[in-house]
Amino acid sequence: MKPTLIKNALIINEGISFIGDLLIRNGRIEQISQQGISDNNYEIINAEGLWLLPGVIDDQVHFREPGLTHKATIATESAAAVAGGTTTFMEMPNTVPNAITQELLQQKYDIAEHCSPANYSFFMGTTNDNLEEVLKTNPKNVCGVKIFMGSSTGNMLVDEPNILDKLFEKCELLIATHCEDEATVRRNTELYLAKYGDDMAARYHPEIRSREACLLSSTFAANLAKKHGTRLHILHITTADEVSLFSNTLPLRDKKITSEVCVHHLTFEASDYETLGNKIKCNPAIKYAADRTALWHALNNDLFDIVATDHAPHTIEEKNNVYIKSPSGLPLVQHSLVQMIEHSKNGLISKERMVEKMSHSPAECFKISNRGYLREGYFADLVLVNPNQNYTVTKNNILYKCGWSPFEGKTFSSSIHSTYVNGIKVFDQKGLTGELAGMRLEFQR
Repeated sequence: MKPTLIKNALIINEGISFIGDLLIRNGRIEQISQQGISDNNYEIINAEGLWLLPGVIDDQVHFREPGLTHKATIATESAAAVAGGTTTFMEMPNTVPNAITQELLQQKYDIAEHCSPANYSFFMGTTNDNLEEVLKTNPKNVCGVKIFMGSSTGNMLVDEPNILDKLFEKCELLIATHCEDEATVRRNTELYLAKYGDDMAARYHPEIRSREACLLSSTFAANLAKKHGTRLHILHITTADEVSLFSNTLPLRDKKITSEVCVHHLTFEASDYETLGNKIKCNPAIKYAADRTALWHALNNDLFDIVATDHAPHTIEEKNNVYIKSPSGLPLVQHSLVQMIEHSKNGLISKERMVEKMSHSPAECFKISNRGYLREGYFADLVLVNPNQNYTVTKNNILYKCGWSPFEGKTFSSSIHSTYVNGIKVFDQKGLTGELAGMRLEFQR
């Protein structure tokens, strides 16, 4: 392949923006220059008027394979990811069967190797009785260990204090947690079913999966991590109450307790249940306007470290069930970057900080080797964005296997021009290129 030279782009990287050129050779970034790079025997991309960003790294997705492939597959959802500017994903273990042994975990890597246009890693799952398997996980090529301290598939709910204490004590990998207090959620569910019956509305979801449930569980996890010096990453924070659990006094790479906030919790709030209903039903629940304001404040003040999606597709038939039977989760990975750009244009976050939280910070948090930045010598995972080309979400351009989005009918003021993974173009304005350029992540641990 000829080297690729991207010229005259607005490069947004490491807290600054400047017009410059970037040269890709043999899958890596060879040169970045504000003075210009001479166009020798290169494939030239004229990026005048475009933004050039490091590819998004999404640290929490559910791609449903194996076992739930009527909802999604690694192939379909990784394709949607690169179409949205996400070049790297980390996928969760609550597939069927759950990824709770080293053999089952490896099977997911084997699938991705043959079908993913995006880079990939998969979390090892925990149960009440698989500590020995968890401790076999290789920190050099597995992103982390996932604990569901709230409802999950199969045997993956782990809420016994003594079992959690052992996991936090003995596990040397990053532990990522879903934090909702199960007893509180069950008690609230019983109360609301008694009051409203099986046909209650989705607007009660943030009251059932309440702020109290989140705070109790997040606090418990943070205290366990402090007790044992565990490397803890708390996923999808949703409440103003939880902000105080986190600190901005250390550089991200030195933090022992880190946090993630999701695009939908930054975008929607409780009044949106009236129009979107079960389409935005997710766990933990989208909360209230005051919580959303607090999430933005925490993100912009480095109390929250990463912006991700928790991409979790279900079929529209499943979502159209009555609230109590409708599964939780929504598909987001194709539209996370354009939505965050929209928030940036509306003054909620600078474009430089947006890139930090979606690309740089995941690389730092997980200690990913040679990714997450536009740096000479790093893998050429990058996305070109047209900040002035409208993009309307329709059923015809949704790539999720489930075929729907909570953003259907919405027009964004920017669009993805092209996406490169390991220097290979995997998406452009014509669509997917068919290149399976994804690689298994490696970690500097």
